[in-house]
Parts: sequence; C-alpha cells; structure tokens
Amino acid sequence: MKSAKINISGRVPTVAAVLSLLMLMLMTMKGTEAVAEDQHALARAELAEGRADDALNLLRPMTKANPMDAEAQDLLCRVLLSEDRADDAVPPCERAVFLAPWNAQYQLALAHASGSKAQHASYFTALGIARRAHDHFEAAARLAPDNWSVLSDLGEYYTDAPPIAGGGVAKARALLPRLMKLNAARGHWLAAKIAEDTKDFATAESEYKQAIASGENLPEGWVNLAAFYVRHDRMNEAVDCIHKAYEADTARDPVLVDAANLLRQMGRDDALAIRMLREYLASKNQTEDAPAFAVHTTIGEILQQDGDRMAANREYEAALALAHDYAPALRAIRSR
Repeated sequence: MKSAKINISGRVPTVAAVLSLLMLMLMTMKGTEAVAEDQHALARAELAEGRADDALNLLRPMTKANPMDAEAQDLLCRVLLSEDRADDAVPPCERAVFLAPWNAQYQLALAHASGSKAQHASYFTALGIARRAHDHFEAAARLAPDNWSVLSDLGEYYTDAPPIAGGGVAKARALLPRLMKLNAARGHWLAAKIAEDTKDFATAESEYKQAIASGENLPEGWVNLAAFYVRHDRMNEAVDCIHKAYEADTARDPVLVDAANLLRQMGRDDALAIRMLREYLASKNQTEDAPAFAVHTTIGEILQQDGDRMAANREYEAALALAHDYAPALRAIRSR
C-alpha cells in the first residue's frame, strides 16, 4: 500500500490546508484576469485615440505571453487595421475568432480586415478573401441580430460586393425591414444605397433625405447626402450639406473627418476642412475609424497642396510620433 504523500514539513496536508491553497490559486487567477482586463482597457483607449505605437507595444507582449487571450488578439488586429496594414491584421483577427467564435465583434473585425485585404489582392485571390469576409459579416449578424451597426455593415457588403463574392442587391433589400426597425436613419441609408446601385437616383436622393428627416444620426445623414451630391456632380448642394453637418455635429466626432475629406475631394474650402479636422483631434470622441495619425496626415496633405510645406511636415511628424510605420505619412516625409 502506498504511503500518503507528505509536504516538505513531513505532515499530511489537512483539508483546510488544501482548500486554502486552492483559494490562493483562485485569487491569483482572478488577479491575473483583472490585470489583463486593465491592459485591454488601456489598449482600447490607445486605439481610440490613435496611439498605435503605444497600443502595439502593449499588445504584442500580451499576445506573445498569452496566445489564448482573444481580446488582445482582436485589439492587435484592429490597431494594425487602423494603420491600413490588412495583411498583418488578418492573422490576429483569425486567432481571436478561433478562440471565441461566438463573439460578434471579433467576427466583424475579421470581416473588415479580410475585406480590406481583398481590395489590395489580385482578382482571383481577392475573390476568395472576399468570400471569407462575407462569411464573417454574416456570422456577426447571426450572433448579434439586434445590433444595427452589424446589420448595416452586412448590408453595405451586400451592396458593394458582386454576387460571386456573396453580395447582391436582393440580399441587401431583405435586410431593410430589420435595419429600419432598429435604426431608421441607417435603414434609409441602406435603401438609398440600393436605389443608387440600381440607377434609381431620384429614390436614392429621397431616401438620403428621409434618413435626415428621421432625426437619428443627423450629422452623418447630411454627410451621406453630401457624398451623393458629389458623386452626381452637384457640388454646391454638397457644400451646403457639409455646412449643415458641421453645425449639427456638436460631438465633433468622425463625421467631421468624412466631411473634411469630401471638401478635399471637391477642392473646396481647405480652411474649413482643416478646422474640422483639428476640432476632431481636440475632441474626446476620436475613434479607430478615424485615427489621429491618419487625420494629421490628411491635414499635412492639404497644407502641402496649399504650399505650406513646413506646416505640412509638422503634421506628418505628428502622425509618425503616434504610428511610426504609417505608410502615407512615411511617403510624405521621404518625398521632402
């Protein structure tokens, strides 16, 4: 008969001692999880505020030390995607989805990363990648059927992608009742995209205006109508919509960046475009969709076009201080 295993003191551990050890281990695990969550929160803040280098310096050691940390993998993907590095972004997004396939936001991030990667690939390679993006957009919508943002992204994919890659106007139209119920403005926006894709421009304009009339997402509605006017060479009306978006956007959120980019596209009112971008940078409502380093780069490009090279260089340097690998800023600096 085997003797009881003894500890280093020579005594058989009591039940109380074993329970104490288990409690200590549990507390340690909880402490580790709390530290990880604090790091996740810090990385999310750095991502939102465009501090890509700081976020990567935090997330890379985290994912190396614990490859099973799905949240860190997802955040790493999103930081890389914010820098337009889709090839690098896809692998960590894939790991996040592998570790937590039930998470709709992880599925959505992988869909966006794959879609971005497809845009820069050869036709046949892009087709396969786009199909995978389609699968993850649909997975996100199944997992979060009441999330209007997820449904909106899926609808946008349907209108933009060809049927061979899982797109199609009929699919987008089938989403409309659900999206309209969750967010009327976004529902009218999708209806406008569908009408525009089918060359029904009168209905498209009406739907963009109904999105504004719904009272939801008002600044975004004005910018979407402005973009429609730009596409149809109605520049004065577009400028009027941009002014209305600027007045409505008291949050100074990424809508200002979209509005400024439209002004730049039209070659109109550089001063207003720069003012919008600077007000966005000064706000508390920055997001990864319009990262600060990209906004600094855009300001630099406008200033450079206007002949103020010194001020432009300061903006490029500000961008690279946040994201030293950001390709558009690097190209601008190297072309000096």
